[in-house]
Amino acid sequence: MPARIDAVTRTHLDRAVASLADEFKGVFSVETVARFVEESIERLGEVRVSEFLPVLAHRFARERLRALGQAEGSIAKEVPEVLFVCVQNAGRSQMAAALLNHRARGRVHVRTAGSAPAEHIHPEAIAALAEIGIDLEQEFPKPLTDEVVRAADAVITMGCGDACSIYPGKRYQDWEVGDPAGQELPRVRAIRDEIDVRVQALLAELGAA
Repeated sequence: MPARIDAVTRTHLDRAVASLADEFKGVFSVETVARFVEESIERLGEVRVSEFLPVLAHRFARERLRALGQAEGSIAKEVPEVLFVCVQNAGRSQMAAALLNHRARGRVHVRTAGSAPAEHIHPEAIAALAEIGIDLEQEFPKPLTDEVVRAADAVITMGCGDACSIYPGKRYQDWEVGDPAGQELPRVRAIRDEIDVRVQALLAELGAA
């Protein structure tokens, strides 16, 4: 648990719980929602204690709750679910998710996670995608959790080894692409373009091209 949460932040977190409890009414109890918000705060770590904590905790808990509902069958899947996993969830997996969202235009739903998430998205990744009109500024690294793996139809790992749990009946791929962290922009552009080619192939495989 983060060391200090002031009264104002706690008020915003309570509002996040109330909002999610209303959104998932009939699927999860208020107690379950509150537990997921508290766990999400803890999983995001002390580096997230800031004015943005309620927003990030709300977004992270919402994705986890939706994934849990899908995994348990209480929330229907409208489109295929794809999970990208790398170590820091700050470069390759974020670029892949953004490119897939851009290409799919709602025909798939994308999540990302990291086995050891960083504090921020790598600026190199942000810059390379901004060149082609894709904004990564609002994204943030997220820890890998069991429910997002269970909910995924396709799990794409990118240099994270055995960190991701293996479940039967899922499509697993390991993409061997370079790490953009600390690279010069021309190299990051090449990584971006290689990921984009793979993303388009994945869309075709999922029948969403």
